[in-house]
Amino acid sequence: MKLQVLVACEYSGRVRDAFAARGWDAWSCDLLETETPGNHYHGNVEDIICDDWNLMICHPPCTHLAVSGARHFAEKIASGEQQAALDFVRYLLDAPINHIALENPVSIISTKIRKASQYVQPWQFGHGETKKTGFWLKNLPLLEPTNIVEGREAKVHKMSPGPNRWKERSRTYEGIALAMAAQWGSYVEKLNGV
Repeated sequence: MKLQVLVACEYSGRVRDAFAARGWDAWSCDLLETETPGNHYHGNVEDIICDDWNLMICHPPCTHLAVSGARHFAEKIASGEQQAALDFVRYLLDAPINHIALENPVSIISTKIRKASQYVQPWQFGHGETKKTGFWLKNLPLLEPTNIVEGREAKVHKMSPGPNRWKERSRTYEGIALAMAAQWGSYVEKLNGV
C-alpha cells in the first residue's frame, strides 16, 4: 500500500521529493509551476483536498500573517487580505485529512486561531542559519532536531531586495524537509501498517 502526501502551497518540490524518496505517492500543489520535476498539481489546493490523502503538509503564504510585517497590518485588515489569509489557514487545518502539519513563521495564527505546536530553527537540522518556523500539528508528533550545527546567521532576513526575494525566502530547508519525511513519514507508516 502506497501512502499519499499532499504538500500544499509548495512550488520548490523539496518536501514532496523527500517523501517520494521514501516511496510515498507524493504530490506538491501550488498556483506556481514546480521548480523540479515530480508530481505537481498546478492550481488551487482546494480543488484536490479530500480524505484520500494520508498526510498533508501546508505552507500557506505568510504575506498577510507574519508578525515581521506587522507595520502593514492596518492596511491588510482594512483590505480584508488578512482575514482571507486566516480563513485559508482555518480551511487547511480543518481539511478532512487525519494528519496535518501547517508551517508558517511567527505569525498571527498563534493569536487568531491557536498557538503553534512547536517552533524549529534551520540550525537544528544541519543549516547554520536562523529562521524561526512554527508548526501547527494535527495528529502528528513534534519534529525532533536531527543535526544541531554551529552558526546562527540570519541569512534569509539579510537577502537583498528583488522580485524573487519572497520565493527564495519561502523554500523549505532541505534538512527540515528530510526530517519531516523521516519522522512524520515513519509515524504515519506505522499507524497504517506499512
